[in-house]
Amino acid sequence: MNTPKKIFLLAVIGLFSFMALFSNSSCGIYKFNDASVPDSIKTVKVNFIENKATYINPQLSPRLTDKLRQKIVGQTKLTQTNNDNVDWEISGTVTQYSFSTSAITGQQAANNRLTVGIQMILVDHKADKTEKFDVSRSFEFKGNQSFQQAENDLAEEMIRTLTDDIFNKLFSKW
Repeated sequence: MNTPKKIFLLAVIGLFSFMALFSNSSCGIYKFNDASVPDSIKTVKVNFIENKATYINPQLSPRLTDKLRQKIVGQTKLTQTNNDNVDWEISGTVTQYSFSTSAITGQQAANNRLTVGIQMILVDHKADKTEKFDVSRSFEFKGNQSFQQAENDLAEEMIRTLTDDIFNKLFSKW
């Protein structure tokens, strides 16, 4: 085998080795499936996240509640139950769902913003302790879109992002 082919072959092998090495490792910063849950906590009840915002998106609460339940069951050792005798009980309320202009060009809105705020409550029945925290996210959209179009276009991103934020506050204390 001539030298250029050997060099090419070694480069390819090195590249694959490098990729294999780093595809199986993680820096740990963005790994969220190792949620921090005390060993004494075994069960969780996620109540329906109520929507008490001034403007109500009827899809938000049921989808957010369902996605949070799925994430907790899928990424923790906790067992989801609807019983009242649970270790942790999680509740939430959508407190803000508002639209605003975020950028103006000339006489028109160039960008708008949809802001969603949620207050979450974690009741730790084992420790007889209650924690409250707020999660808020803003989502930008083009000024030529209607609010209904923006809601439809942003729906998946809103649910995913808000669920991740809530989960991280609950289990990673972020």
